[in-house]
Formats: sequence, C-alpha cells, structure tokens
Amino acid sequence: MSVFDYQLLRDAPLERDPFDHLIVPGLVRGEALAKIAHDFPSVAEPGSLPLDSLNYGPKFGDFIDTLQSSEMTAAIAEKFDVDLANRPTMVTVRAHCRARDGQIHTDSKGKLITVLVYLNQSWEADGGRLRLLRSPDDIDDYVAEVPPDEGTLLAFRCSDNAWHGHKSFEGPRRAIQLNWVVDDAYLRREQRRHRISAFFKSFRMAS
Repeated sequence: MSVFDYQLLRDAPLERDPFDHLIVPGLVRGEALAKIAHDFPSVAEPGSLPLDSLNYGPKFGDFIDTLQSSEMTAAIAEKFDVDLANRPTMVTVRAHCRARDGQIHTDSKGKLITVLVYLNQSWEADGGRLRLLRSPDDIDDYVAEVPPDEGTLLAFRCSDNAWHGHKSFEGPRRAIQLNWVVDDAYLRREQRRHRISAFFKSFRMAS
C-alpha cells in the first residue's frame, strides 16, 4: 500500500484565491506515519537543511522516494496543469523553528511548485500555522491557514503573488519541502547555498 492516499489528492479542490494552492489533510496514511517519524533525521539545527546533508532511517528514505516519484509528479502536474516530467526536484528538511522564522515571503522564481508535507502530532500552538496571504504586509489578511499536523500536504504554484508566512513560533516543527525547479543550473546553485548555510548552522551549534 502506498504511503500516500492518492484518492484524497485527486479529490482535493485546487483553490485559485489568492493564488493556486491545494491543501490535503491526511495525505500520508496513518499506518506509515509512526514509521516515518521513527526514521526522521536527527536534526539539532534550526532552518531548512538539504536532504543530502542528513542521516535518516529507511522508512523516511522510502517516504522521500515516494514523494519524488513519477506518480506524485504526475498527480501534482495534473492538478496544477503544468508539465513537470523533466523538471529537477529539490528536497529540504526542517525540524526546528526559530522565533524569527515564518516572515511573509514568496518563493524564488526558480521554483515552479512548492509542496510541504508536515510531520507533527496534533498542533496546538497559535504560531507556526502557515497562512496563505492576500498581500505582503499583513499576516492576518489570509485566505487559508494550515496547521502543520502530521500527514498534511500543502502545494502551491510559485508566483509573484504567492505570499505566505506564519505567526512566530519557537520549538520543534517538522516539515519536508519538495520543489520542482526550472533547471539543473538553478538546482546546483540552491544545493550549494543550502550546504554552505547548513555548514555554518552546524558550526554555530557546536561552538
């Protein structure tokens, strides 16, 4: 049985306001969640870290492989009516949130589609809930708010008006980010940037 409930993904409506997005609670099947959580990377640093800089168990690796699979690519491509077949993918992992994280932003123009999969048990905090916003200057002017509950998927088309952010939260917050990007050159630049950032984060944690 697949890690993902693809029927939920197929049935979820693509919302157009204020930008193209898709929210699918419970996409990761319940029986898989505990195994994925058990094999989640041991991460001490805050911020987004490149997958290839982390050590993790086999069930988490299987989850990442499924997330980047041709089946998932085809499902997202169909939903957003975009050709992703030959686009490179990039995966980053976040385990901890800093109080300053979540400021309003749009994703880089080199990214085509962003997918976030959350792996946290029932989220009680007011902060840390990603909001899809109408503007770049008001965190309370939002169309949708996504608690980072385990198994929830959020996908959106990266565009000039795809503003998003969350209220301040500090503490554990597990999120996997998958991006389909424009080309290999962009992917290499981003991977290099993330590796440098991860090195300095680990250096600061050790000092």
